[in-house]
Amino acid sequence: MFALPYFLVRNYLEKTGRYWELDLLRGVAVIAMVVFHLLFDLNYFAGQAFNLNSGLWFAIGRLSGIAFIFLVGVSLTLSYSRLLGQTEKQIKSKFLKRGFKIFLYGMAITAFTLLAFPRETILFGVLHLIGLSIILSVPFLKLKRENLFLGAALVVLGLFLSTIGFDFPWLLWLGLPPAGFITFDYFPLLPWFGLVLLGIFFGKQFYPQGKRKETGDFSNNLFGRALCFLGRNSLPIYFLHQPIIVAIILLI
Repeated sequence: MFALPYFLVRNYLEKTGRYWELDLLRGVAVIAMVVFHLLFDLNYFAGQAFNLNSGLWFAIGRLSGIAFIFLVGVSLTLSYSRLLGQTEKQIKSKFLKRGFKIFLYGMAITAFTLLAFPRETILFGVLHLIGLSIILSVPFLKLKRENLFLGAALVVLGLFLSTIGFDFPWLLWLGLPPAGFITFDYFPLLPWFGLVLLGIFFGKQFYPQGKRKETGDFSNNLFGRALCFLGRNSLPIYFLHQPIIVAIILLI
């Protein structure tokens, strides 16, 4: 299952510092996520036969996850640039607290899925990834071009490791899943932290010092405003869309 990571770091942005293009991109990813989850729930709860492991639907779900996690990296650069007036100890403390809080959200989901869906328990999903990534990102936020090469290397390494089955489970958080591992949501550090680093790199390129040059606002139309609305309200959509979809399917 692809969850919605970006809302968890959007509060890093100042209230007056939102950028329409990030909201719009996140709104597109929200739609893709909802569509993918709808098909997933039809498969799981209604016995339908949508192929979500390859082809178009797989691509839609995967691109949604990629977009959200990439935006995590971009958002971290915006947050970091607005904390530069504080001491390094204060910055580390804030990232540590925020990252730990989000990781606890992930552990709550682990507990719930362990009880409700023991066979597909989420042991290291997207919330675990985001929480740990926020904590680990602090030293990388000082780097520039290095993040491009480090991020690309971690993505390649993670993709390679995903093709191998291991005989032990304790490093699945890193990207070494045991053979036959089944879960609803799996976002290990490798390759996904590499994507966060790529987001940090591009965030520094396009938003130096947390700012960007003035550009045209392509969201100033009905369609663009609708997408930005979805992007700005990704948190309630994330929490509500799955229960609503499942309830409707079960009622039908």
